[in-house]
Amino acid sequence: MLNYIWAFMIIVGILVAAFTGSMEAVSSTVLDSAKEAIQLCLVMLGVVGMWTGIMKIAEQTGLVRQFTKLLMPILRLLFPRIAHREAVMGYIAANLIANLLGLGWAATPTGLKAMKALQEVHKEECAISGGDPEAASDEMCLFLVINISSLQLIPINMIAYRSQYGSVHPGVIILPGLIATMVSTLAGVLYGVWKCRRNQRKNSKQ
Repeated sequence: MLNYIWAFMIIVGILVAAFTGSMEAVSSTVLDSAKEAIQLCLVMLGVVGMWTGIMKIAEQTGLVRQFTKLLMPILRLLFPRIAHREAVMGYIAANLIANLLGLGWAATPTGLKAMKALQEVHKEECAISGGDPEAASDEMCLFLVINISSLQLIPINMIAYRSQYGSVHPGVIILPGLIATMVSTLAGVLYGVWKCRRNQRKNSKQ
């Protein structure tokens, strides 16, 4: 759907420019935007490289393991049915830690592994008790909500963007970003947990 939306917007923009005699401005803007995109990619490459390296150091020194232990009591409350699945819980914890540090790029691989592991657990349960193995489980939906809301202590992406585009104080958004992501994560978790408990009660009655 997004491809159609973007294609429609591009076509409309070109047609408007053609009818209003602004094709030269469109061509100039396209070239300038391409240049800015390359510059932004180089800036983000440096940011990604630095923070991915820091994440690796944290893993090697055991810092990530300590963070995982701190998160485990909370994760057991959120995912009580899979609390005994250490591998799955480990993937989820690693994903949340990367998101907390603003490392969305480092969070993606662990997020995919966590979702795949959750799907395998769901298929095992469906094989025993029935159900649709291709549907998303409550745990998968809750994990997705938490992942999307993404509580961040340091919004690295936005700081890098602001720095690239000339912000005098690119880090000033840290506190507002923390408050905003805290509220969104809390709202997502409360709603997700409520829906999960409601579905479980409904299934138990059936």
